[in-house]
Parts: sequence; C-alpha cells; structure tokens
Amino acid sequence: MMGGWGGFGLGWLFMLVWWALILAVLVGLIRWLFTGHSGDSGARSDSKRHLDILKERYARGDIDRETYDRMRRELES
Repeated sequence: MMGGWGGFGLGWLFMLVWWALILAVLVGLIRWLFTGHSGDSGARSDSKRHLDILKERYARGDIDRETYDRMRRELES
C-alpha cells in the first residue's frame, strides 16, 4: 500500500515549482525584449539628458560660453 497518497507523494509540489520557473523565465524574457537589451543604454540616455539640460542652461543665459564648454567636455568624457 502507498498510504493513501495515490502514488504521487510530493509530485504536485515539484510540478508547481516547475510551472513557476517557466512563468518567471517567460516574464523575464518579455521584460528584456520590451525594455531594450543593450547593456549601457541607460548610461547613454542619462548622458544625453545631462547634455540637453546643459544646452538649456546655456540658451537661457544661466552659464557663460567657457563654463558651457568645460562642462560639456566633462560630460562627454
């Protein structure tokens, strides 16, 4: 006799873990595909955003040409 378990034991638990793992992989893959998968895209967009802010400050007259050039060189390096 198998003690009333019907021969399955903890098989249901392993099946649950298996499907959770498959679901996690699918969710991760979908997020990776839709958020872009180039490694440094975040760093490039931050740098572009900072340069845009610097250009706006120069256009408003908040900073002079020397300061603009110095800060631009620092951001681009």
